[in-house]
Amino acid sequence: MRNGFCLLPLALACAGAPLSAIDAEPAQLLKLRPVPFTQVRIRDSFWAARQETNRVAAIAINLAMLEKAGNIHNFELAAAGATNGYSGPVFMDSDLYKGLESVAYSLAIHPDADLERRLDAIISKIAAAQQSDGYLDTYYIVKEPGKRWTNLRDCHELYCAGHLFEAAVAHYQATGKRAFLEVAVKLADHIDSVFGPGKRLGYPGHPEIELALIKLWRATAEPRYFNLARFFIENRGRHYFAEEHHTPLDRYDGSYWQDDVPMVEHQKIKGHAVRAAYLMSGATDVAAETRDGALLAMLDRVWRNTTERNLYLTGGIGPSAQNEGFTTDYDLPNLTAYQETCASVALAQWNHRLALLYGDARYADVFERSLYNGALAGMSLDGTRFFYVNPLASAGRHHRQEWFGCACCPPNICRTIASLGGYAYAFSDDGFWVNLYIQGSASARLQGQEFNLDVATDYPWDGKVLLRPRLERPAKLGLRLRVPGWCHGASVSINRRRIANPRVERGYLVLERAWDNGDSVELDLPMPVQRIAANPNVKADLGQVALQRGPLVYCVEGCDQSEPLSSLYLPPAGQWRAEKEETLLGGIVAIKGAVEIAPQPSPDGGLYQALAPPRRVDIIAVPYCVWDNGQPGPMQVWLPAAPARGP
Repeated sequence: MRNGFCLLPLALACAGAPLSAIDAEPAQLLKLRPVPFTQVRIRDSFWAARQETNRVAAIAINLAMLEKAGNIHNFELAAAGATNGYSGPVFMDSDLYKGLESVAYSLAIHPDADLERRLDAIISKIAAAQQSDGYLDTYYIVKEPGKRWTNLRDCHELYCAGHLFEAAVAHYQATGKRAFLEVAVKLADHIDSVFGPGKRLGYPGHPEIELALIKLWRATAEPRYFNLARFFIENRGRHYFAEEHHTPLDRYDGSYWQDDVPMVEHQKIKGHAVRAAYLMSGATDVAAETRDGALLAMLDRVWRNTTERNLYLTGGIGPSAQNEGFTTDYDLPNLTAYQETCASVALAQWNHRLALLYGDARYADVFERSLYNGALAGMSLDGTRFFYVNPLASAGRHHRQEWFGCACCPPNICRTIASLGGYAYAFSDDGFWVNLYIQGSASARLQGQEFNLDVATDYPWDGKVLLRPRLERPAKLGLRLRVPGWCHGASVSINRRRIANPRVERGYLVLERAWDNGDSVELDLPMPVQRIAANPNVKADLGQVALQRGPLVYCVEGCDQSEPLSSLYLPPAGQWRAEKEETLLGGIVAIKGAVEIAPQPSPDGGLYQALAPPRRVDIIAVPYCVWDNGQPGPMQVWLPAAPARGP
């Protein structure tokens, strides 16, 4: 549990998530409102460059590949009434919707008339494909007409609809245009006519529509959409998929689809990782409105199990390729880590919702870890290649690809980077909350006036942050600044006067006063290099050490070292320094220091040999999020703390 500015000792924190018990008393629900992405401007050296690369390279490649793979053509076929020629897997529509969502976010940040015309043209094709009753799914319209809603478990109609809703809401918020939103409303109305109390039981095999319906409800104020999301959440676990696929209940295990028990009975994270995190995101949205105690208690249990026993240091989840998901607690292998990019995105989304619900920095800590490490690694620095799988070690053969047959990850990381501003800030009736430290500005309407906050920082490379509020007139309100869980010894000054004992609530420094133009806040978050050890139950990391500085997890790549990675170990007495490298990997802060090489006996040197003492060599470690952007080679996040023993 947080105490002042600190979390638990790092040696006990597998991935920096708190391992302490949450207070027995139910936490107060604050229900903060996020500052919309349209009200945030990013102007730093870290994220602004990535957003620009996302705009000019990644989004363009996404649209080109979605055209090439047939995603867009499927809508043309559906509009033409064709019954053959469909391309790709059943969920092809969803990848296009995510791609369009990223375009919408990008247009809000950087208007582009040509890109907007292209987006409008694709939306017109989507609208033309929609059936007269509102139904829209090109797989069933083109390939299996007459079989709609016959395989909710596997064929992703509801999942695709969810991504359409998200994209349509983003487009409406970014541009004010309603064409895409009208498509979403017609489809939602159709789905509501099929499913719900007194209608048909069912829910998606791949959750996502639940959180999307909440977004659509908020954009349209239509309560039926919230009620439908609630229906899907509260009925899940009734073994519908066993009935749908004629599986005897005594042979049915629905855990892969989170369909084994009712929602309120879940004890741990399970099944497919992306599905699980999307489902928990939707459940959090529903619980925020219903205040259902059993649902809130379940979310707390599952969150603790996720962050205390199933979270990678790099902010990813899902260790197994076999089920793209979870196995047993503490099973976190490195070389075979699956840690899908989409899973890191979904985990960040879930924790962002929890941070808004509770106003607790623990949740913001997790989404920051996911964003800066597991998710961001999913795209190359030039925006042209993508990871689906994100291992924490590589023999040198794992590389990003331009596209995938299952192309969920490229548009997912694109939309995340483009919408980043929407994660950074939140507000209540009497306060403004800073969750991510990014140079730029944000604004929200507080106490009847516009509250603007200008932020200057070189975060994540440096922990010094300067914040300047701008108001129409003086106002008393609380400015709450997150102290990250990795930070010890944070300090804050107002108008150059240091605050000796600042109030801390739920991991936030609370600066409550009458603010006026000209006021300034200086926050200092020390960023020493930290040696991280995993919980001893994580067998893969026993005797291993990793390096972290600020929110960034570091790794060593073979191309940067003078000796093979397999020969290196990190002795406790090592001294580490952070150095800015302007020309390396787009400009980073690297970690440098000396490690030791353990001499090994020679197979040709006799039966017994005298060993030379260990020798020291210098190494360089780089942020995990930028690995595999240079010369190919092996990579490791975790290194031994002592020489490897023989067999």
